[in-house]
Amino acid sequence: MKVGVFLPQGWRRDLVDVTDPVEKYEAMSRCAREAEEAGFDAVFLYDHFHTVPDPTPEAVFECWTSMAALARDTRTIRLGQMVTCNSYRPPALLAKMASGIDVMSHGRLILGIGAGWYQHEYEAYGYEYPDTPERLRMLRESLQVIKSMWTDGEASFDGRYYRVRGAINEPKPVQKPHPPIWIGGAGEKVTLKLVARYGDGCNLRADLETVRHKLGVLREHCETVGRDYDTILKTAEFYAIVGDRREVERVVKDTARRIGRDEEFVRSQWQEHVGDADQVAEAMRQYADAGIEYFIVNLPNSAEGGVFQRFAEEVFPKLGVGSAVRKI
Repeated sequence: MKVGVFLPQGWRRDLVDVTDPVEKYEAMSRCAREAEEAGFDAVFLYDHFHTVPDPTPEAVFECWTSMAALARDTRTIRLGQMVTCNSYRPPALLAKMASGIDVMSHGRLILGIGAGWYQHEYEAYGYEYPDTPERLRMLRESLQVIKSMWTDGEASFDGRYYRVRGAINEPKPVQKPHPPIWIGGAGEKVTLKLVARYGDGCNLRADLETVRHKLGVLREHCETVGRDYDTILKTAEFYAIVGDRREVERVVKDTARRIGRDEEFVRSQWQEHVGDADQVAEAMRQYADAGIEYFIVNLPNSAEGGVFQRFAEEVFPKLGVGSAVRKI
């Protein structure tokens, strides 16, 4: 089992209590170093521009420029996105950016990518928002372009949405044959088929029974395309609040204040994975028994500092996860 963690980035209004923008970034960077020292395998960012659950004039750090900065602020922890919105950057450019960050980080990049979904954000920034089937067709082409940019001397691709003609991408990524590609989403007809054909990992966010079902569908797609199911890393987003009843209520109340919603809304987001370390570890074990091999934990109060360390100290031992997680 491996465990990564989301950094406070502003998207979920987790940095709203820090007023200065420079200090907001420094808080995110400090949390990355805390996660590194605590023994998490990777830190993750969202690829979004406006806050949720509602767009507000609050700072949200752009994902890929932040990746570059964190590559130099940290030393050993892996760096991922959950997930890059395919439509926001041409795939050849994204491949070039990712190659540079893999070099800057000495080979620590994970490329998480998905078809995109936040329509308000698309329209606010002037992007076209095609329907879901078209966004998925665009993702399929992008995955082919990115792999070609990473592995071929000169990349060429002539598709419906993207055309690349003799693109030179140097330096190539440090990781060989290329950085791992994790595809986010659970669509059974298209997305999971893309995972089977192009992905090194999948990412799901769903209840336990749904996860079991989706992994069964992925296994069927792997059989259809001739892919070894076991070569795909099965990952899941895992929202959690760890603590006794008083601590949980404190975090719920504070999170509700920051995001401008009532406490019941917060509880509904984290309801399955709330409690002391034994309860949270047991929930993670159930997902592991269903086939999940990697957890990306979201802790709503992470910007307070010390939260990642406490999670590692309290939960990791109950899962058999220790400092060796960084070496896997």
